Amino acid sequence: MSPSYPTPPFTYVEVGATREPDGPVPAGYHRFELRRRLGSGRALFETAAEQILAYRMQRAAGIFARASTPVASPGTRLTVRLGVGPIGIEAPCQVVYVLDEPDRRGFAYGTLPGHPEIGEELFAVEYDPADDSVHGVIAAFSRPGTWYARLGGPVTRMLQHAIGRRYLDAITPAR
Repeated sequence: MSPSYPTPPFTYVEVGATREPDGPVPAGYHRFELRRRLGSGRALFETAAEQILAYRMQRAAGIFARASTPVASPGTRLTVRLGVGPIGIEAPCQVVYVLDEPDRRGFAYGTLPGHPEIGEELFAVEYDPADDSVHGVIAAFSRPGTWYARLGGPVTRMLQHAIGRRYLDAITPAR
């Protein structure tokens, strides 16, 4: 049985395509993936999972504006703010699915009308019982949805990498 997804007016038809970590990128999209070892232990995995579901990554990256629920769940409306200081835009998203597997947890949101990009982004943590390691994972597929996002081109990709690193920094324990 295939999973069901909320049916709001997402700006793309490939809803849920980030669910498979090594799945193909939908045609016409840019792939982004960042994976980092956070440390080891089931306790770290559980803590990181709780933080991800409570939007810790978005808050720490300074882009969180608001969410319709305190913890990510399918259908949650989430608004992120992109920009610096008074120059910025609010970008609406909606949680597509939540991962709640024994060794993989997190959520993905998809873009809604008004977002400058078109696509989906996954925020997850994975536990490998073979070596007790914990990894943070950010995976996305996107393409520009507005003229200014197209104009940003390579700069937009650099910003995506910088924000991705900030996401993972938010759940990486202090060393």
